[in-house]
Amino acid sequence: MERIINELPEKAKEKWVENKKYFAKLKKRPPKRLDLIVHEIHDLEFESTDCLDCANCCKTTSPIFIEKDISRISKYLKMKEHQFISQYLDRDDDDFMVLKSAPCTFLAEDNSCLIYDVRPKACGEYPHTNRKKFIKITDLTLKNTEICPAVFNIIEDLKKKVPL
Repeated sequence: MERIINELPEKAKEKWVENKKYFAKLKKRPPKRLDLIVHEIHDLEFESTDCLDCANCCKTTSPIFIEKDISRISKYLKMKEHQFISQYLDRDDDDFMVLKSAPCTFLAEDNSCLIYDVRPKACGEYPHTNRKKFIKITDLTLKNTEICPAVFNIIEDLKKKVPL
């Protein structure tokens, strides 16, 4: 898995222009069943992909923490919300609350999450390839091909199943 993670940014970069054009065409004429197709590909990919083998998302990026996440996690950690924010979070350039550092403070050595049961909503939804209205998150998906090997594979399979 380490080799795959190390090669992923270069592979994603090589496919970036192709994928950008693909998504542009897909946005112009999305198939009626696009969400269903993407969800099927997502489910198949995660039958053979174990996020605990990778955790590259947790090692390289921060989720967005919404108010409900902050409240829930700080309560779980028995901290006041302002203490949690002060200790762990910063505002990014887009004015979102994100972790101060990477890898994630809550990532254990075995790639498990120390706050899994109360993790941020964004973590629970990652890599977002099983969302409704997939067509609206193609920019995010394109970015995630650089981080998540599963997303890279899902997009490659999508291009085969929905050629344009």
